[in-house]
Amino acid sequence: MSNTRHVPVMLQRCLDMLAPALAEPGAVVVDCTLGLGGHSEALLTAFPAVRLIALDRDPAALKLAGERLAPYGDRATLVHAVYDELPEVLDRLGVPRVQGVLFDLGVSSMQLDEADRGFAYAQDAPLDMRMDQTTGISAAEVLNTYPPGELVRILRTYGEEKQAKRIVSAIVRERAKEPFTNSARLVELIRDALPQAAKRTGGNPAKRTFQALRIEVNGELASVERAVPAAVDALAVGGRIAVLSYHSLEDRLVKQVFAAGATSTAPPGLPVVPEQYQPRLKLLTRGAELPTEEEIAENRRAAPARLRGAERIRESAGTGRNGKKARTAPHSAGTP
Repeated sequence: MSNTRHVPVMLQRCLDMLAPALAEPGAVVVDCTLGLGGHSEALLTAFPAVRLIALDRDPAALKLAGERLAPYGDRATLVHAVYDELPEVLDRLGVPRVQGVLFDLGVSSMQLDEADRGFAYAQDAPLDMRMDQTTGISAAEVLNTYPPGELVRILRTYGEEKQAKRIVSAIVRERAKEPFTNSARLVELIRDALPQAAKRTGGNPAKRTFQALRIEVNGELASVERAVPAAVDALAVGGRIAVLSYHSLEDRLVKQVFAAGATSTAPPGLPVVPEQYQPRLKLLTRGAELPTEEEIAENRRAAPARLRGAERIRESAGTGRNGKKARTAPHSAGTP
């Protein structure tokens, strides 16, 4: 399988955003979503002195990216981990602070392109959708075993699917006859369940249901909710973080974390704001930046992308000069 077909989304913009933080000797950058290694390779090439730590939960992606990044030798450390395990990974590697962090959220091109993974609604495949096929429950298990009310909640919340009740009624009726195993049957069921007007808008009618199942199977939003604050905590002063999101739910979580970090926490009415209340982040984007028309023409998967960036401008309250913090609670609910 060739890597040439994969064009990393908003690549130059991400490099430009992280560049000021990665110029210093000994800088460490973390690619929290390695995928096929496109962004990682560009970071190693653009910043010849930088050390890269890259995470992915998908063993197949780690293997392919490992081959691609082999020429960079020990400058690249690849780790099998979910991105919300970042604090544990850095602890294990003895890296107290990093200068750059990049997230490219969502499904990697490889996962969409490998038919047997079940992510894509355009081709028939087993309903799996796990990014790490060694653990967790598949999309088929979710469809076949979740109570109807829970399925409706997932489709509404994660897929923003207005017709969730109709679709779930059809799923419950069909699974009683025969459990779901493959994607084509689900796509057909969704087409039949939707009213004509709903089929005419917004691409493939199965798209929202597949997105919702994928987010549920992989616990994506919960991981993002833990991972982005943990990444901000890992940044040295002057360090930068760039996050690419692909749907409004992820983008909203990133926006909230960055906005909170860029806001003073001082009680109102203080004549002088003490250091511990001052913002610890400076926003690098006004709102979310969008891909250019040229980028979308070159790579249609870039179309929904939203990029946000922030710079760490001071330590948190209670953090010493050496970057050691008096931690009151564990960073990540992911791993003990």
